[in-house]
Amino acid sequence: TIRVPFASKEHATIARDVIAVDRELQAHAVKRSMAIEGDELVTEFKTLTVRLARLTLNAFLENVELIIRTLDEFGADAASLKI
Repeated sequence: TIRVPFASKEHATIARDVIAVDRELQAHAVKRSMAIEGDELVTEFKTLTVRLARLTLNAFLENVELIIRTLDEFGADAASLKI
């Protein structure tokens, strides 16, 4: 389980919604569940191997980094968009 804090609940929700559209590449071997708790995106991963856990978490964190940079750049404008 990984908890990623955001500036607001709205930003955490945007991040969840953006990540949710991408299915796991190995859906039979990786299960992901996401929830919003306050201003945090809480994500739980279940994988068949440690290697898959590492690869999955790395890809997830790269996506989160890009989302955070985008939210920082567009700020309030991003929160007002409908995805």
